[in-house]
Amino acid sequence: MTSILGIDFGTRRMGLAVSDALGITAQGLETLDRNEVEDEIAFIAEVVRERNVGEIVVGRPLRLDGSVGDVAGECEEFAKRLEEQLGLPVRLWDERLSTAQAERAMLDANLSRGKRKKARDRAAAQLILQSYMDARHG
Repeated sequence: MTSILGIDFGTRRMGLAVSDALGITAQGLETLDRNEVEDEIAFIAEVVRERNVGEIVVGRPLRLDGSVGDVAGECEEFAKRLEEQLGLPVRLWDERLSTAQAERAMLDANLSRGKRKKARDRAAAQLILQSYMDARHG
């Protein structure tokens, strides 16, 4: 069985999360600082190999009214390149408010500002992936 990789696509960082082999639970991985797209894809390709990933879900940051903004457009281009270069299905998933949900959960857990900053993107990726898997099993 293969796992699913979740990506929280941001302008400065990308949070990563991976599912268990059954596609039931999501676990946060590291956060990738944005740099050159080729370097990002190479890093993700390594995660795909190490974690036996068969599908990728990229959070698509739509505006609250559902329209596509600049970041969502960049995200779509990135997802397309991932699919072409890795040869895996890449799904776009509505991630409106996932970062805010992650921040709220960390505040509820009384994490310090420094720890929240480091964990925010990873937690958002985990929420995106978990939401996608829950909808599939719905």
